[in-house]
Amino acid sequence: MAKGQKPTINDVARLSGVSKKTVSRVINKSPLLNQATREKVESVIADLEYVPNPQARALALRRNFLIGLIHDNPNAQMVLGVQEGILDTIRNTEFALVVRPVDRHSPTLLEDIPRFIEQQRLYGVMLLPPLSENDELARLCRELGCTVVRMGSARLDDDAHLVASNDQQAVSEAVAWLAELGHRRIGFVAGPEGFRSARERELGFLQGMAQAGLVADPELSARGNYRFESGHAAGRQLLSVDSPPSAIFSSNDEMAAGVLHAARERGMSVPEDLSIIGFDDTAIAAHIWPPLTTVRWPIRAMARTAALKLTRPETAASEPSFFLSDLIRRASAIEYMP
Repeated sequence: MAKGQKPTINDVARLSGVSKKTVSRVINKSPLLNQATREKVESVIADLEYVPNPQARALALRRNFLIGLIHDNPNAQMVLGVQEGILDTIRNTEFALVVRPVDRHSPTLLEDIPRFIEQQRLYGVMLLPPLSENDELARLCRELGCTVVRMGSARLDDDAHLVASNDQQAVSEAVAWLAELGHRRIGFVAGPEGFRSARERELGFLQGMAQAGLVADPELSARGNYRFESGHAAGRQLLSVDSPPSAIFSSNDEMAAGVLHAARERGMSVPEDLSIIGFDDTAIAAHIWPPLTTVRWPIRAMARTAALKLTRPETAASEPSFFLSDLIRRASAIEYMP
């Protein structure tokens, strides 16, 4: 190799004493190699400071170095947090992110997403809830040779293809804390029908109430769609009953912010007249006044790990698949003073 000339894959093959195809397999992380051969080739690659051509790799893999984030999620802050987590992992790599919002109710969903994967030649896909809860969709993606990682509020897959959280337990503990503060009439704003996260959080609310010896009053329950406007409507509904709640747990922060606005409209002070807890710990939780007590869903950390499982599965083997949420206590919830 001439001085100053960039090394090629042929140089790596010659100095390693293997074929060009074997070098390609090492570069593309193929499992069809023994460890000794892999280490020998990787050592030569490091010595030569050889940098694989991404276009050539993409051609060999029949895939582009694109990670697809596919979602039908009305929670914009949550989607943004996922994007930031993925970008944390793929920054300064050959990978790029493609975001694809879809309509999960579309009759052509199971044709549209595989077509998108094939058109973009995606390297891997991250599915957000509730799409991630669709086993048929995950199966179709895998049949195309596309690695899939599913994000959820419960275990949906094996560890190599999953990042999940303990929503039910986290909400139960938050409700138990409200009970410890002396609250007895606790309202609940549920998430949208068809979302596993909404169901897990509702189960957590009921569990927390039962463990505190409290009865969940149906009059103190309303359903939203994870958007601010629905939380505002739910708050108005819950606060207009004859015996309104002293505290409300909302299934996400955006709806909790809507509840807070509904309370202000009625001349109520938060937290003196009404304690409020949300879920997610997105930016809105710290930006509203008073700052929102909320269950922190480790969205960004989950997304970082998901991207690692998609792009470097051998490195991600030691990464967690299950993430714990915790209660962030701010100024929107205090002891009940009748």
